[in-house]
Amino acid sequence: MVLITTEKGIAKMDEKRTVDELKHRVQCFCEERDWDQFHNPKDLAIGISTEANELLDIFRFKSEEQMMQIFLDNQKREHVEEEIADTLFFILRFAQMNHIDLAKAIDDKIEKNSKKYPVEKVKGKNLKYNEI
Repeated sequence: MVLITTEKGIAKMDEKRTVDELKHRVQCFCEERDWDQFHNPKDLAIGISTEANELLDIFRFKSEEQMMQIFLDNQKREHVEEEIADTLFFILRFAQMNHIDLAKAIDDKIEKNSKKYPVEKVKGKNLKYNEI
């Protein structure tokens, strides 16, 4: 696998794999373990929420400086990577089990949000659509 280094020196590999490939990898992993029986929409949604909250917990009560330090400590960074991977794993599995095209879903959502959040009204602001 070829690593690409950005201007910040961070290796990038995401562009080398498709979402479909990731969904298939997760599917194979789960099917080898006979886990389909446990992966209904409710339990997968619970898994997404649980893992996302484990990621959130890493940053709870941290100052801006403390949060930045997390990414400089290899062990703490690895913990963040594991939690984000766990969250993505459940998202990919949810999409795979329920025949959701993630690329289409994200495109559709961005299209809707572009109407809710027109650039000329929200650029540089973090307001909710009903506040602009």
